[in-house]
Amino acid sequence: MDVSASSISDASAAQLAMKVQVSVLNKSVDLQAQGALALLEALPAPVSNSNPPNLGNVIDVTA
Repeated sequence: MDVSASSISDASAAQLAMKVQVSVLNKSVDLQAQGALALLEALPAPVSNSNPPNLGNVIDVTA
């Protein structure tokens, strides 16, 4: 099996490039998760309705 030094160097460079790309992808996913969490935390709390409990329970569909 004839393996040249340049092919070994190319393979290790490709492996390093792949590791760097995966690392950048993981960091971008983490940043997106942090941004989504910040948006969810920025949402206001749901306001309870001040209407009486009997409103909105019956729909009159006769015309």
